Amino acid sequence: MSSETAFTAALAQHRAVAIMRATSRDHAAAAMWAAVEAGFRVLEFTMTTPGAASLIEEFARDARLTVGAGTVMDPESADEAVRAGARFLVSPVIDERVVARARALGAAAVPGCFSPTELWRAHAAGAAAQKLFPSPGDIAAFVRSVLGPMPFLNIVPTNGVDAANAAAVLQAGAVGVGFTTPLFSPALVQAGDLTAIGERAATLLAAVRSAAA
Repeated sequence: MSSETAFTAALAQHRAVAIMRATSRDHAAAAMWAAVEAGFRVLEFTMTTPGAASLIEEFARDARLTVGAGTVMDPESADEAVRAGARFLVSPVIDERVVARARALGAAAVPGCFSPTELWRAHAAGAAAQKLFPSPGDIAAFVRSVLGPMPFLNIVPTNGVDAANAAAVLQAGAVGVGFTTPLFSPALVQAGDLTAIGERAATLLAAVRSAAA
């Protein structure tokens, strides 16, 4: 199975991505394992996190997990992430060079998009999914409106989604949602409060599951 296919299948099954952006590799690893213990199976480490490549490599060894890289801003970072085991590459913007490199490497490209035009550009460039970033005020309404004329988009909001609105966003047609601060509060990650992170993870996953109820 190609990395792009694996990512698409994992996202369709789990519908939630745990996104780690931290200032310490050890804190990042401990917090992400707490999220995995709670049930997260699709994971993203931003390339701005110290030791990001080694974190991707560590977690990619676990066959239960689909691991990707975030804040991939250039083809060289894409190369590094995929060598480490990343199956998907996320960016905060659209850069067709990064999308093309991801496709050449067999990884799923998930560029950041803010407008319907950018979402279309990402799709046309061959992105497996489109990261909605930053998110509008009413994420569910925006997703529903855009999918009206462009139902083929695979929109993944990764900003502004929490336990209160995750189900609504998914029911509006998003293929998945990403959690950064609502899951990994910087204070909790820094303090190593893995119990609190695990509780947050369980709450967020319950909200995601409720979308199918």
